[in-house]
Amino acid sequence: MKLEPTGERMIMEHYKSSPEDYVIYLLHVATYRFAEQFTQGKRVLDFGCGSGYGSAQIAQTAAHVTAVDVAEDAVAYARTQFRHDNLEFRAIDPTARLPFEDASFDTVLSFQVFEHVLDTAHYLSEIRRVLVPQGQLVLVTPDRSTRLLPLQRPWNRWHVHEYGKRELAGKMSRYFDRVDVLGMTAKPEMIDIELRRCSKVKWMTLPFTLPIMPDSWRVSALNTIHRIRGEGARSGEPREYPFTIDDVRIAADAAPSVNLVALAS
Repeated sequence: MKLEPTGERMIMEHYKSSPEDYVIYLLHVATYRFAEQFTQGKRVLDFGCGSGYGSAQIAQTAAHVTAVDVAEDAVAYARTQFRHDNLEFRAIDPTARLPFEDASFDTVLSFQVFEHVLDTAHYLSEIRRVLVPQGQLVLVTPDRSTRLLPLQRPWNRWHVHEYGKRELAGKMSRYFDRVDVLGMTAKPEMIDIELRRCSKVKWMTLPFTLPIMPDSWRVSALNTIHRIRGEGARSGEPREYPFTIDDVRIAADAAPSVNLVALAS
């Protein structure tokens, strides 16, 4: 089974087609490796598992991983690609309660999902409900400080809101007693590829991402840009690049930061 790429899914077979894709891939994989310190031997909910590669990664050391996503095609693809006795994939309704009892999980992972969520109160309260007392949430979302101009709305057509460190910490602190927000960066020659990509798209889409622009206009314009760029794009042959997962750094002082890594308990 093949999974159609949307620009929001990390699909393993596409990750070496360009240096930009490879950097994004390494950032994603590094996120799951960072999370393993909170998932080893634990009951884990991967809330927004996408194509499932990260869920399979942490299942190697977790007690059990329940991986959920709102996209049924992504869940179906993950089931065909990754099989472990302690790993299950389920499709969920984003507007409903999570189909789990209170205090069902020791750790919840939410990677590159929060920026898509309209009802953040429902989302965070459901995570809090299914976590055990003293359970751990690891939430990763794009860092608007390096992606957007002040007040600019997301140039990613699927994102409804992108957060700065203070705003994210404030929102999560309503549901969790302790919230620490770290940054994610990498060695200069690697992170500069992602910074250049973001800067190019940031300025190219600026007329449509101004705060005065109605959201329906913003999304329509971004869909048109995506379609035009897609028609001219070609899938590159896999190549090798001089970067590894070890070049990614997650820390409180990580700069320039492309993702925020929030730890909440």
